[in-house]
Amino acid sequence: MPKKGWLAHYRELFGSWRRKHSQDGEDAIQDAVVNMLENGLRGVDDPRAYLSRSTANGLIDRHRRRCVLDFRPLDELAEDEHPCVQDGQTSIYTAELLDALMAALQELPLVCQQVYIRHRLEGWTHAEIALDLGVSRSMVEKHMNRALFHIHERLQKYSPY
Repeated sequence: MPKKGWLAHYRELFGSWRRKHSQDGEDAIQDAVVNMLENGLRGVDDPRAYLSRSTANGLIDRHRRRCVLDFRPLDELAEDEHPCVQDGQTSIYTAELLDALMAALQELPLVCQQVYIRHRLEGWTHAEIALDLGVSRSMVEKHMNRALFHIHERLQKYSPY
């Protein structure tokens, strides 16, 4: 009996995760496939197990982030809840926010700064950053999470909540 390709496992798991977890399940399995393809298929011995475990881990990460950061998509906010400055001082507010972001970044270790800037501002993938820095993709994700959490903490006063 021939082994199934990763795409057959993807379809099977997609249906299962979608039924169990709705949109989060779909997003988590999509992320798992992207990660698998970015890192190459040669290191994956069992695509079904890899996709299943990666999807489960992705759902756990999403749950943890929501618990810590109280995430709500922008399109779910009422118009009056959107982050904006109402009194015409937008450029002053934006400059202050940018200064606060730069200060928060400078408080981080250099490698966290590099990961954040390359990923969020320059559009690099985690795999590209890992290759450039000579670290694992997992380490890049850890540095990114540390940077995001730190910035979230430091910029909390700019949040309307």
